[in-house]
Amino acid sequence: MRWTADQVLALAPDAASREAGSELGAASPWSEAGHSDEGTVWGLCKGSGSKPYRTVIDVADASGPAYTCSCPSGKVPCKHALGLLLLWAGGDGAVPRGQAPDWAVRWASDRRRHVREEGRGKRTTDGASGDAPAGREAARRRAERRSEHVTAGAVELERRLGDLLRGGLAAAEREGYGLWEETAARMVDAQAPGLASRVRELGAIPASGPGWPVRLLEECALLHLLGQGWLRRERLPDGLAATVRSRIGLPAPAEGPALRDHWSVLAQYDTADSRLTTRRIWLHGARSGRTVLLLSYGAAGRAPELSLPVGLVLDADVRAHPGAGRLRVALGERYGRGDASASGQGARPPGVGVARAAALYGEALRDDPWLDSYPVTLSGVVPGPDGGDGGSRGCGGGGGTGDRWQLADADGDSALPLTSSARSRSGLWRLVALSGGAPVTVFGECGHRGFTPLTAWPQGPGAAVPLC
Repeated sequence: MRWTADQVLALAPDAASREAGSELGAASPWSEAGHSDEGTVWGLCKGSGSKPYRTVIDVADASGPAYTCSCPSGKVPCKHALGLLLLWAGGDGAVPRGQAPDWAVRWASDRRRHVREEGRGKRTTDGASGDAPAGREAARRRAERRSEHVTAGAVELERRLGDLLRGGLAAAEREGYGLWEETAARMVDAQAPGLASRVRELGAIPASGPGWPVRLLEECALLHLLGQGWLRRERLPDGLAATVRSRIGLPAPAEGPALRDHWSVLAQYDTADSRLTTRRIWLHGARSGRTVLLLSYGAAGRAPELSLPVGLVLDADVRAHPGAGRLRVALGERYGRGDASASGQGARPPGVGVARAAALYGEALRDDPWLDSYPVTLSGVVPGPDGGDGGSRGCGGGGGTGDRWQLADADGDSALPLTSSARSRSGLWRLVALSGGAPVTVFGECGHRGFTPLTAWPQGPGAAVPLC
């Protein structure tokens, strides 16, 4: 099944690529374009040079499309791949079914062979390591050494947090990022990247506006709780101990039982810092009813490889990573190719009301106190400005004054404030336009700062509308 234009443009790594790809979605710059029953799409795009760019896309992989292009762009996908996908999504006229040229066949065949060999090699390696006593003993010693390093880092962090609180939070405002960067570097040396990441985030809080001392104290308390959780991990329940190890940053392979389902892609968005781009992809299982999270990473300035447009439905296995909540999964074996839901109905999970959404987040915090947000689908809610009367109930306390927005139950009894990041996105206005004052269904992340809408559907039949 062909994708829609919105599903194609959702793959763009940034707004500039989205605009440039849209311009190349017409037939005029393309020649010798076509697609095969095997899921290969190809074409030649006229560029500034004498030779056209060769663009090939593999749309048969259920984990998302793969791309190659002879252009010099470092973006994935590049504007030519986006343009070709838009052309293909428009119908057979400009991208007819046919026999792929040799250069497209070679790339697609090599890529699929590499994927198969990589899978066989991983299974062989996993089996060998599991059967070698010497390898297991060496791994045990490495794990012990790392635990010792992390313990030293946790003790050091506890000391530094104590010094900060004894000296007063005003020191954090005076010293700026330098105070936290040096502490984060010590956590990296201690092989605790999760602690380092949380420490770096503290550096931005003193400049975050009114009320920053309260927010800084809250985050310091969570860091203290995480450090104490590590130091006392032997006393914790297995699930919570696994969550602590994950939050510290220790590797935790997905070893849970395989869960096969038809997984609908609910949302996909990227966050980035100076070191890493993180892509979050939310899936919902049609049979299991579970909502799970895929993470994909790319170097700074580069888009992660895994890309799944909203509305895609995967028949696939997933395996959960250790942890009390077991939200994060790894994508396993795929069966057939992914299909894009033409109507968007396949990606619409059942929803709950505002009060239940807040309760779900509270229950999740019991299992993972460091959880910033929890996936929730709200049904029958109306977006609108927050009246500011303090009578709404929700996941977070919100903030601000005249710029506050909320999602309210249709009866107006309960509401969730939108996060500041949600209020600054253009997706807010797409949500308001979709609603037009009528109730809608919204999937998003419910957290202590409020609700971040990611995808919405009209109350009746209609396609999913990405909001991020």
